Amino acid sequence: MSETPTRNAFVTGGSKGIGRATAIALASVGHRVAFCYAADEAGARETLGAVEEHGPGLALQADVGDVGDVDAAFTHIEETWGPVEILVNNAGINADGLLMRMTDDQWHDVLRTDLSGSFYTIRRAVPKMMRARFGRIVNVSSVAGHIGGPGQANYSAAKAGLLGLTRSVARELATRGITCNVVAPGPIVTPMTDPMPDEWRERAETAVPMGRFGSAEEAAAPILFLCSEAAGYVTGALLPVDGGLGMGH
Repeated sequence: MSETPTRNAFVTGGSKGIGRATAIALASVGHRVAFCYAADEAGARETLGAVEEHGPGLALQADVGDVGDVDAAFTHIEETWGPVEILVNNAGINADGLLMRMTDDQWHDVLRTDLSGSFYTIRRAVPKMMRARFGRIVNVSSVAGHIGGPGQANYSAAKAGLLGLTRSVARELATRGITCNVVAPGPIVTPMTDPMPDEWRERAETAVPMGRFGSAEEAAAPILFLCSEAAGYVTGALLPVDGGLGMGH
């Protein structure tokens, strides 16, 4: 079996959770891994330390919803290692609230980070991927994007939007050696779910056919596959990682 080529990877939202697990997984197979974070400097240091146990790493502070920040992050990676060849859009926030009480800011902030941020990074990455005739793009959505969630109109809409974005990109770039896929995790043990009340956790575990939350590493494993050379004939796919919660959707 041939060795996996070393490529330049960029993971957004890498200071914790699925983003951290993905950055470490990519580093473990020999890739150079850069990741960005919004504000969690302590978490970013932990991720960087884990990545650098395997090879080169870069931690960049950036707001993916800001086009200038996105451009600066890519420019830093390009000047250090060269063009980004693997892009994982994991950065996301939530600002839950019942529909009638949801503020304009709650709506716009979540769409800005969870959907627009992925568009900005893909748009920035694609020209150099096209020239190289190689690219792997994975967008991290959520089971909420196709089954919805009470109090999550903003989050569910953004995550559903990622599927349309993914498939449009996949169709546009399929002949250029660039794949674009979406992974849709269900309930995963991350800092985003840790603060949820016990009642919510119990309901979520009951709803999942496997009867438990997944781990960040279980979400990172299929992302790693979709970033691989072996996944070169997989594009426009929606891969659920949800213990069966969303089956049939």
